[in-house]
Amino acid sequence: MAAPVPEWATKEPCLMGIDEAGRGPVLGPMVHGCMYCARSYNNTLASLKFAVLLYFTMHRSIFSGSVTVSLYQRDKSDSKTLKEEQREELFESLKVNNSIGWEVDVICPKDLSAKMLKKSKVNLNEISHNSAMSLVRKVLDMGVLLSEVYIDTVGDPEKYRIKLTEKFPGIKFVVAKKADSLYPVVSGASIVAKVTRDRALRNWVFDETALSLHMKTGSGYPGAPDTKQRLEDHKHPVFGFPTLVRFSWETCKPFFKDAVEVTWESDEVDEDGTDNGSTKRQVKLSSLGFTGFKRKTEEIESSGKGRCKFFQARKLELVRKFQ
Repeated sequence: MAAPVPEWATKEPCLMGIDEAGRGPVLGPMVHGCMYCARSYNNTLASLKFAVLLYFTMHRSIFSGSVTVSLYQRDKSDSKTLKEEQREELFESLKVNNSIGWEVDVICPKDLSAKMLKKSKVNLNEISHNSAMSLVRKVLDMGVLLSEVYIDTVGDPEKYRIKLTEKFPGIKFVVAKKADSLYPVVSGASIVAKVTRDRALRNWVFDETALSLHMKTGSGYPGAPDTKQRLEDHKHPVFGFPTLVRFSWETCKPFFKDAVEVTWESDEVDEDGTDNGSTKRQVKLSSLGFTGFKRKTEEIESSGKGRCKFFQARKLELVRKFQ
């Protein structure tokens, strides 16, 4: 839970940084974090501990036989290269700083997969954009006087900047690659996002309580051997993976080549909202995220042809209106 909005944030022009954590892993949530402060606090911000990601080293280069002193070169490290205990320490120092505010947006694995697999698919870039924009909207609705926002890009930086500017006119947006190694306010946001995701994984409560599941997630990245082993350990031939897993990821498909195929009839209206009461559809469980969600729906006549024998035998029909 983020701290209440400070009084100064509603009286002084503020700048904010936004960064994400957990975009690539097949396990766990994706988290966007933001950190904001008064514009007048920016110089002080650069000297704080969590801005250690920004430092310069002098180097020499030899050109045409002579030694010259070049410009400073920024180290491109980011919060993800720090040890977990270092990030935790930095986050705690950030939380007690009364001159800083922060917020997070957590997107759980189930929601990520549902968005990416629905009929009108939402790709990961769009999900990221919407999450970042929701943080901007949330902070504005809290009364923070945002004047500048610095954000680590997802996709083309200029297109992203234009999209943000059109959505929030009057705010200056700076969108850049590796923004967390360029701007202290984004470095802080990176710490917020990464620590929040780490804690979510550590404290994950499985919905699948009947199964013997463990939390040895490793890095969670698809190519990591420990991640692949965890997927192998926790796959189920009928029900697929637990909700910790982003079952829309291509990584999941090979684990269900020999999965049990289950087909059932859905009496719910289709996702596009069209339903004239005369059609039903059948959906295969294997298509609902365990092997790619390529829907193979079959229209079924209202006569009951193809319906489950349980419903046929009892002449049961779905009733939507009562007279």
